Amino acid sequence: MAVYDHEEQEQLDELKAWWRQYGNLVTGALLVVAIGLAGWQGWNWWQREQSLQASALYTLVERAAEARDAKRIADAAGELINKYAGTRYAVMAALLSARTQIEAGDMKAARTQLDWAQTHAKDSELRDLARLRLAELLLEEKSYDEALQTLSAEPAAPFVPRYAEVRGDVLVAQGKIEDAEKSYQSALDKLGELQKSANPAQQQSAYRDMLLVKLESLAMVGGKQP
Repeated sequence: MAVYDHEEQEQLDELKAWWRQYGNLVTGALLVVAIGLAGWQGWNWWQREQSLQASALYTLVERAAEARDAKRIADAAGELINKYAGTRYAVMAALLSARTQIEAGDMKAARTQLDWAQTHAKDSELRDLARLRLAELLLEEKSYDEALQTLSAEPAAPFVPRYAEVRGDVLVAQGKIEDAEKSYQSALDKLGELQKSANPAQQQSAYRDMLLVKLESLAMVGGKQP
């Protein structure tokens, strides 16, 4: 029994010595972990709150859009962007507001919204959509070089056909028929790839038919048979 007590005492002494040497380090590490965990939980809570509040405000944007009230939607979207710029809802509000402004004939306001959306969107698909709509607006304004520059970024796969199509539209407006034909053909090819991988039964889509009409129209302009 004495031997056991002696060995136990030695272990206790070793533990005390180890704690004197490393105790502060261990305590500090545990404190850092605890603070980090609390911060992470706090950040998640804050993110959830931001998302909930932004969602509620976005509902007002949607209602204004349904009423086709350009001023109300601009005000609501502006508030959402100012308060919750880091959320997906802010980008969605900017896109919705831009569409309403275009319908109201306010291209300047629409461009401002689309510029903001394509710059601040964290979601790649929302960013691609913003760029596509901005390019279409620039085409309407006959800002052809800017439109092509906007379309120069490589979009996510679902947007590739639309980017190629709008690029073709811009090139047609510039009188670059051969380049436009290539863009429309590229749009058709990419659409075929997407439809083949998604659902072969959707090959003969209305969108595909529209692209064919555009391509055939160019062939006629160029003196070629479709």
